Amino acid sequence: MPGFPRLRERYDVVVLGGGHAGLQAGLKAALLEHTAAIVDRGPKYSRSYYSPRMDNIPGFPDGISGHALLDHQITAVRAHDAIGYFTPARAISAERSDDGFRVTFEWLKQTQTTHGRALVLALGVVDRILSVGGEIDAIFPWANQGIVDFCIICDGHLFPGKTVGVLGHDAFAVRTALDLVHFHPASIELLTHGISPLEESPPEERAALGAALAEHGIAVRSEPIVGFDEIREKRFGVKFADGSHASYDKGFSALGWYDTHTAIPRSLGARFDREGSVVTDEDCRVLADATGEPIPGLYCVGDLRNGWNQIPEAWATAERAIIHAWAQYL
Repeated sequence: MPGFPRLRERYDVVVLGGGHAGLQAGLKAALLEHTAAIVDRGPKYSRSYYSPRMDNIPGFPDGISGHALLDHQITAVRAHDAIGYFTPARAISAERSDDGFRVTFEWLKQTQTTHGRALVLALGVVDRILSVGGEIDAIFPWANQGIVDFCIICDGHLFPGKTVGVLGHDAFAVRTALDLVHFHPASIELLTHGISPLEESPPEERAALGAALAEHGIAVRSEPIVGFDEIREKRFGVKFADGSHASYDKGFSALGWYDTHTAIPRSLGARFDREGSVVTDEDCRVLADATGEPIPGLYCVGDLRNGWNQIPEAWATAERAIIHAWAQYL
């Protein structure tokens, strides 16, 4: 089968995760003349896969879709014989060994094991999606067409003059709505989906954020959401349980993370910040929870790492991790 990888017993670098950061880590290892294995569930699990257009990617002045950008990166990875790109595959576990890390993953319906002198965690995170009637797929068509956005730093420039419905009820959602004010939308409403806004916040925070919402004219709609419409008009139409309806130019999901893929880094003794991200030093070395010192040979890159969740930043973290591994361990 052309292009079908053969699993080696040992690699210089094993990368868990095949999003933008993981693919770049594997490619950089090959460019530095080392072997790498990339264990990837598949492009569709990358957060950017369904993004119809991203404007903050160097070299693409007219924008590029997340799907197309991943295709470019996968093509570059497949061009190197030193890289084993295993997909669809699912990482199961990783453990320290005398000279690196032993990694177990599922691939081709079988459990596989390999070894890396360095291990790069690029497992990413999963956005929380609004559940309507117990299902999360109702909003997907609007998200896939870029009518509903998930990243204020990526897409805030699209909001000037727009009416915006922000999904969420907690302090994070309120702060996101307040941050959107910077981009001068025509109006912002917070849609809490049947949950009292800021109900989990302490009284002082609730009072301060409530006052900020009022100051900026951000209305709150607490009715449960039962569906969406107006996709043909390229609008974010929201249907509420009381029979009312709202229509926005744009939607924004401020629901936080559903999964931060902490199991493997936690098993290796990683430290986490309060948002659930793995804490690293400036070379993306994972810090041990017990000591605060770097864990030799263990790196974390991309969205799973503490820091900004941007594709150029993901590439930068991958570069820093592999260059450090090359200089110190390889």
